[in-house]
Amino acid sequence: MSGNTARLNAISAVINYKPISKPLNFAETPSQEVFSQNVFSLEVMKQRLPKAVYKSLVKTIAEGKPLDISTADVVAAAMKDWAIEKGATHYAHVFYPLTGLTAEKHDSFLSPNGGGTAVTEFSGEQLIQGEPDGSSFPTGGIRATFEARGYTAWDVTSPAYILENPNGTTLCIPTAFVSWTGEALDKKTPLLRSMKALNVQAQRILKLFGHDDGALVTATAGPEQEYFLIDRHFYLARPDLMTAGRTLFGAKPPKGQELEDHYFGAIPERVLACMLEAEREMYKLGVPVKTRHNEVAPAQYEIAPMYENANVAADHQQLIMATLKRVAEKYGMVCMLHEKPFAGVNGSGKHLNFSFGNASQGNLLEPGDTPHENARFLVFCAAIIRAVDKYAPLLRGAIASASNDHRLGANEAPPAIMSIFLGDQLTDVYEQIKAGGAKSSKAKDVLLVGVDTMPELPKHSGDRNRTSPFAFTGNKFEFRAVGSSQSIAGPLVVLNTIVAESLDYVATKLEAATGDFAEAVQAVLQEIMVTHGRVIFNGDGYSEAWHKEAEARGLPNLRTTVDALPALASPEAVALFEKYNVLTARESKSRVDVKLEQYVKEVHVEASLTAEIARTMIYPAAVRYQNELAATAANLKAAGLRADTSTLQEVTKLVDCLKQSVDELDLAAKHESATILAEAEHIRDAILPAMGVVRSYADSLEGIVADDLWPLPTYQEMLFIK
Repeated sequence: MSGNTARLNAISAVINYKPISKPLNFAETPSQEVFSQNVFSLEVMKQRLPKAVYKSLVKTIAEGKPLDISTADVVAAAMKDWAIEKGATHYAHVFYPLTGLTAEKHDSFLSPNGGGTAVTEFSGEQLIQGEPDGSSFPTGGIRATFEARGYTAWDVTSPAYILENPNGTTLCIPTAFVSWTGEALDKKTPLLRSMKALNVQAQRILKLFGHDDGALVTATAGPEQEYFLIDRHFYLARPDLMTAGRTLFGAKPPKGQELEDHYFGAIPERVLACMLEAEREMYKLGVPVKTRHNEVAPAQYEIAPMYENANVAADHQQLIMATLKRVAEKYGMVCMLHEKPFAGVNGSGKHLNFSFGNASQGNLLEPGDTPHENARFLVFCAAIIRAVDKYAPLLRGAIASASNDHRLGANEAPPAIMSIFLGDQLTDVYEQIKAGGAKSSKAKDVLLVGVDTMPELPKHSGDRNRTSPFAFTGNKFEFRAVGSSQSIAGPLVVLNTIVAESLDYVATKLEAATGDFAEAVQAVLQEIMVTHGRVIFNGDGYSEAWHKEAEARGLPNLRTTVDALPALASPEAVALFEKYNVLTARESKSRVDVKLEQYVKEVHVEASLTAEIARTMIYPAAVRYQNELAATAANLKAAGLRADTSTLQEVTKLVDCLKQSVDELDLAAKHESATILAEAEHIRDAILPAMGVVRSYADSLEGIVADDLWPLPTYQEMLFIK
């Protein structure tokens, strides 16, 4: 049997692919009628709840007021009836543990009544609180195995929804997840706390500007999700993709993304069919997905939702990832969310668009046409500039992972250096402030296309910068360094908290100022620009020159996860999170411990897998080819003909080097460290480089060994055969 049987079978299956289900009839029900049909939305609550109960819930959601527990039974009854009408048999408290994934515990509505029949029950108590195991998820030492009690608590600000299955539906209730001691074991709880902190400090600034109606200031988010789709047969023939989520081996194909022919190109029919159904499913769940397109790398795509409440956006982001994975399988494909599944082509990020505002004042990062005259905007924006500079290590730590390390700093992702792109107009305004006072703003222009039939196009006051990790894009900041597989809750917690601290700093300065308020504002803005303006950079973040300049400016460059994670539990970080009641010292430390543990476990799995694939798949294929070459040379010599043994010599050398490099990787992986941080450092300094050496020899062999012997689907096949 040839070594590439699995490859040939996979290629044949892709070529002969046929849909496994009938196409959806999109004309039967318009999208606007589908949207939120499976969500227990405000509109549904208005129809089904008594007025007093409905108003109480709206007050909690819109104003952040405490939930009136007495209304829970009424809400639970209405929610149960609505869910059962939609076919639900069970309800689930959905929560987001420190794995970064989604977890759920299902319970039936049915309860036996003792007479051989059953009734459906769902009380306010069951709605408000559940009890999953608090020690079986990673906790960073907060919970031991013998301390198992944990609680899920209903998050009324994120709507319940129905999750459909071919055999029924489930009522899903977004919840927070805390331990018996009240400590946060999840992503949601700190996010809600940080949003509260941001609101408190933003209110102080608004009050100084005469806006004291108290309308809740809410962080908003709109994360753009990049992902890869490849045929499931290729995926199943690659043990590295199945287990590690990325290819540990793979020679660069003759064609990658060099021709820039995939980006925004025509979406392949099968992929588009998958996208359309995935979007339809998301519409049902109220996820406001807006944009879809081909991304830069072959087989890479993007989906982007509209901006919404940051907490809801984080929940919806988890639904987007789950839905993409689930629907892709229906179309015989696998959705890969790893940050770098294929070396040599663009990896995937999750560009997190961030802003904040309230119902009274709208988006507080809207500069207007003359930002130099918009003092309120300049204060909020300057606070963010200060926050990013002062807490750059925290931002870097928030997006740190083993998988994101492969992407950051490559030609599709910003470097690990945290800097801000403001664009020409705002940079000019803040430079004027730094020099003594802003007097003008660069005006917006029009763009003449040069075609008579086309109108003049309004031109933005500044360009965009794809190389910046934190870029202002008109009325929001885009945090481009977030990884594609990450929950956005962690980065949002850091963003909300550091911005809250900066707003606190500015408000304290302005509240204590005497004399003219405008002069006090100018003084604070000038001080921020003098001290923190170094973080503003509008140039090419990919260039080596920027790395040197950033070092000269004193900006930190935490290149790896191991460098970055300790910042999350530094004394400064602990004090920050404790001051704003976002994380206790123990909660901060637990998150670093969990992230380090995930890093160590993830790379150890990859190292073991690298050795296994090299030893049991690549090495045997290379030896078979070596034997073929040797036999051919011997036969030629026996026939009295000249035998060219140069390829045999090259293969022999690579086979020997491969074997030796695997042995060295095994030795590096057996190392035992005294602490989890020391083990992570050993992985960074020894195991990952050893894996790279093994890969280099294996990838060289892929370019030489006969194709009929090579056991793994190649990059050329996986990325281009659709």
